Amino acid sequence: MMARRGGKRIRMDDPPPAPEYDEMHSDALNESTSDADSPTKRMTRLRARGGVRDKPPIIDDDEDEFFAPVSRKRKTPQTRKPPAERKERIERPRKEPVEKTHHERIDNEREITTDENSLYYIVRHSKNPIASIVDQWIGQYKANRETALVALMQFFINASGCKGKISEDIQYPVDHTAIIRRMTEEFDEESGEYPLIMTGTQWKKFKNNFCDFVQTLVKQCQYSIIYDQFLMDNVISLLTGLSDSQVRAFRHTATLAAMKLMTALVDVALLVSNNFENAAKQFEAERVKSRDRRASDRLDSLMTKRSELEENMDEIKSMLTYMFKSVFVHRYRDTLPDIRAICMAEIGIWMENYPQNFLDDSYLKYIGWTLHDKIGEVRLRCLQSLLPLYDKDELKGKLELFTSKFKDRIVAMTLDKEFEVSVHAVKLVISILKIHPEILADKDCEIVYELVYSSHRGVAQAAAEFLNVRLFHLTADMEETKTKRGKLRLPNTPLIRDLVQFFIESELHEHGAYLVDSFIDSNDMVRDWECMTDLLLEEPGPNEEVLDNKQESTLIEIMVSSVKQSASGEVPVGRASNRKFTLSSKELKAIQDEKVKLTEHFIVTLPALLEKYQADSEKLANLLAVPQYFDLNLYTTNRQEGNLQALLDKISQVMCMHTGREVLETCAKTLECLCAEGSATYTRCNIARSNIIESAVNKYKDTIVEWRNLILGEETPNEDDIYNITIALKVLSILYSSHNLNSWDLFKSLFRDVEEAQCKDNVERCLPNEALAYCIEACYFSISWGLYYVENDCEALNVAEVVAELRSNLDSFMSACFELTRDGPTVQIQEAAYQSICDLLIIYSDQLARSDSEHIRSLEYKSRMDEHLILDNFVQHYVFSLKQVVAQDETRIEELHKKRNFLACYCKLIVYNIIPTMRAASIFKYYCYNEYGDIIKATLGKAREINKVNFAMTLLLSLITVFKSLQEQSDDGIVSKSSQEFIDLKELAKRFALTFGFDALKNRESVAAIHRGGIYFAANKQPDDPVRAPTRILFLEVLNEFNYKLLKQDKKVIMAFLDKVIPPGMPSSRAEEWQPLILYRNSLLHGETDQAPVATRRAYTRKRRDHDEDDEEEEDEDEHNDPDYRG
Repeated sequence: MMARRGGKRIRMDDPPPAPEYDEMHSDALNESTSDADSPTKRMTRLRARGGVRDKPPIIDDDEDEFFAPVSRKRKTPQTRKPPAERKERIERPRKEPVEKTHHERIDNEREITTDENSLYYIVRHSKNPIASIVDQWIGQYKANRETALVALMQFFINASGCKGKISEDIQYPVDHTAIIRRMTEEFDEESGEYPLIMTGTQWKKFKNNFCDFVQTLVKQCQYSIIYDQFLMDNVISLLTGLSDSQVRAFRHTATLAAMKLMTALVDVALLVSNNFENAAKQFEAERVKSRDRRASDRLDSLMTKRSELEENMDEIKSMLTYMFKSVFVHRYRDTLPDIRAICMAEIGIWMENYPQNFLDDSYLKYIGWTLHDKIGEVRLRCLQSLLPLYDKDELKGKLELFTSKFKDRIVAMTLDKEFEVSVHAVKLVISILKIHPEILADKDCEIVYELVYSSHRGVAQAAAEFLNVRLFHLTADMEETKTKRGKLRLPNTPLIRDLVQFFIESELHEHGAYLVDSFIDSNDMVRDWECMTDLLLEEPGPNEEVLDNKQESTLIEIMVSSVKQSASGEVPVGRASNRKFTLSSKELKAIQDEKVKLTEHFIVTLPALLEKYQADSEKLANLLAVPQYFDLNLYTTNRQEGNLQALLDKISQVMCMHTGREVLETCAKTLECLCAEGSATYTRCNIARSNIIESAVNKYKDTIVEWRNLILGEETPNEDDIYNITIALKVLSILYSSHNLNSWDLFKSLFRDVEEAQCKDNVERCLPNEALAYCIEACYFSISWGLYYVENDCEALNVAEVVAELRSNLDSFMSACFELTRDGPTVQIQEAAYQSICDLLIIYSDQLARSDSEHIRSLEYKSRMDEHLILDNFVQHYVFSLKQVVAQDETRIEELHKKRNFLACYCKLIVYNIIPTMRAASIFKYYCYNEYGDIIKATLGKAREINKVNFAMTLLLSLITVFKSLQEQSDDGIVSKSSQEFIDLKELAKRFALTFGFDALKNRESVAAIHRGGIYFAANKQPDDPVRAPTRILFLEVLNEFNYKLLKQDKKVIMAFLDKVIPPGMPSSRAEEWQPLILYRNSLLHGETDQAPVATRRAYTRKRRDHDEDDEEEEDEDEHNDPDYRG
């Protein structure tokens, strides 16, 4: 598609140009140079290149074909020799890297030059301001410009990390190509590092000083020196040649210098342009004066000044155009991402500072093309360059064509895998929405809408800002509404209604906390609790819609999520953020203020809300959580004891009326918060808590006595009896989770039913399954509270007796739970027993052995191997069972969540070293399962930290277990190497190998242990026929996946071990069955593994001599191809 702009056709929607060099246009270069030869005219840069143009040589003057993405061969300019010709580039193979300590390497890098008078040394080490260093150099330049120029060129060479020295007696005009060739030959690429990529504060400072030096140099020379046809000619020529080098250090450093030089020239151009306009205005004002009032000498002076400024302007534009074509056009698609990022960052500055020349579609397209870059940092620089342009209203006309062409790409970048890129893309879409709202279609906006639920907080908040601009903002045409009793609705009412509807239409239920977190810092409607409670409590007026049940539930969820985050300052679980973990005093003060504000409001309104929705479990579960975030002291300071009592009465009523687990758990937790010791409300709330617990305990005792009497009388309990005992135990268990009920002495009664279930003598006498599961939970909480009591509240006189009883209860309960986990009557009971065991093993683990108290040390529970096996079998059966239950999505998700929880319980025991790491072998073999991969990956990492060798042997055991199972599945005990199962086993080994990271030195012992154990396993089972290969020899192919983790010297050790176990002469024939051994042996000898080795820092490597001729020809071709451009 073509689009006309300024009389020129600009192709904006074509892909980026092909990677060959674009030709440097020679329309100016081919013109006559007669002006330059004239002795009466000043030699300017424009004249030296072929005459002054009538118009500034901006890109529009070039041919259309320059912008079309076609491959073109590079032409040689006819009047000016390029600074560095391609044919003269020399690529030197790098030397093998030498192992050095960190400090030795730093010292070596500091010795790029030891000349304390060199510019590099001064810029790098001097504490003087950059401006004074530049002034000192200018003084040298005015005294002897040739010597100063050599010093400046040497600075750029040294800044590239090259120790080569430019001779001071060079011939003029300078042959920069020869200098670059000689510097390339002298370049020591031993480490592959150079100042711009080195890490550390000192190198970061040098990079900043380097950029400042280049820009300050131009700024200080802007009035005369840059126009002397000597300094800028030589500097630009040198930087252009270096930026074209195959040596990455030269290319990177020169490109940065050239781009900063252009940025400084843009600032000069802007200043000259302003001065020219002022001079033109003064000249015109003087010219229109009458002859008798006009000063002829002033008119001549102004004319001369205007001419000089115009010539200076043309010369600066000529420099900018030449550098743009010679450096930017080639480097913006360099293979090095850092170079591409520099180009994109600087072109944005040029466009922002000097839009009249650079903010043009012919320049903007380079940013548009680079939006597709594969590297996130480069894409980010593109967006950062565009954002300031869209923020200026006066520039929106020049961005219209660019926006229409690249809008789809910008919208797609809101879903970028790099979160920072995504954030900036959303911000850019917001800017587009503000200046060109008609360009964004509804489907574009919907893409951004969904990002408010993103797991990354920055992305979500940026998307919320987009919604604020498009939907959630107050407008003048919004009508005021009133409630049924005539109360005026608050201004945010329509916005909150829209937010509720937006959440419902998103169909992402249970994500209200994410939605609130997205808006909480940008829109005060989510904290307008008065408006929300008015919508819930006040009856709608005549012109208002009634909130339906779904809308009410959604509004309550949003309101409670807002209360929680406002009072705690915590972001929702699972939402990543770059935020620091410690809050500042100012942030803590703001949170406390919000807490006071919400407490004052909900102290009054919450009882009315609970009264209205007392029959709705879902709404109650949310509303009852609100008091957990109160500032309880306000009940007394504001004299709101009546509302406190009303709240306590409601909680007591709910505990009696409702049976839903979520509502009861919220009540118990809220009651715990209200009974915080030291608060002014403690006494009143503690009395209410005691009454609630007493009621629940009495109900349990009554129902359990009735149940046991029924069983003793050999009567069959009816549905009411089953319901009553189940609910009584449910309430008791839930209260036990938040409150210590041990003072009611319930353990013996509770454990009696657990024991009866364990014995299996009279199954019909056992409690119902659900009731028994609650009974197991209550016993677990009783034992947990027992340890808490011993550690915190127990008197010294009674501690021995209490500990003895607790130890007895712990042993009895654990024994019963292990038995129920192994052979429980139902899955529900097995699950409850399993979870109780896992939690108690952590609570009563070896951490107690480090206590100062002998009594507490005696409570440590040491599990046995047979108990570990019971837990392992449970996980294998219930988590990794092959049974696929066909169910609805919601049920399937709940089932998966339960299985993940079981697996996490087991993995915690491994992570805390409560059970041996070797027990994880049966878990690690499922590493490739997508449903559990994250849990197993975290366990792998923690297990490696415990003991690297044990961890390695566990991985080996896991692989051996899978291999043996494949042997058992085959008829003849031979595993087929082409089977999918064996391919999956190799993939598992490959993923195991990746867990060792990149530091082979740290893991050499553990990797070697894997190889030794694997070799022993593969060779251990010999067939009867001595000619035949061992039946497990195929396992060596699995072991091969770990070869690239071996150090070179360790490969020799493993080779010797292999020859010892399987002598080299054993494979008497080249039969197919011996191929795994041959492959493994060759891999150890030559390092030819299926897995590519980790890339080193060296940019160039030597060709292997054993490559075939075709490979050598391909590499030779690659060497002569230009590697600097992306294909």
